[in-house]
Amino acid sequence: MTALTILAGSVYGNAQHAADTVASALGEDGIDCTVLSDPQVSDVEEAEALLVITSTTGQGDIPPNLELVFAELREQFPLLNRKPFAVAALGDSSYGDTYCGAGVQWHELLTELQGKPVADVCKVDAMESLEPEKDVTAFVTSVKDELIS
Repeated sequence: MTALTILAGSVYGNAQHAADTVASALGEDGIDCTVLSDPQVSDVEEAEALLVITSTTGQGDIPPNLELVFAELREQFPLLNRKPFAVAALGDSSYGDTYCGAGVQWHELLTELQGKPVADVCKVDAMESLEPEKDVTAFVTSVKDELIS
């Protein structure tokens, strides 16, 4: 079974909590998960499958703890050779066009790097959900077979 590398981009802890919750739930199913909040390019390259769980800051920006690896991936452009990935984005729909912008950017970058998206970006709206970890866990459970087959 494929191991899952989870990148957690968090400012106030919600995305980190969601990542830890997903890893715990998948771990109970016997799936090997690693949650990284300060990943390197090599972590992305060496991952068997990727899950990005990220909040959005400012005007659709990536959280500070994922900014560096995002920029380095853009610069180094390591091809992911159809590596499966999924993205769960936490945001606030009252921000309009920048809603879940960090997750959208991650999805676009991983697609450009020739990763294999197993689903569209899962967008979790803070205006509608007080427990984003539940929404993210449900999403990951729904794509689990494609992500870590």
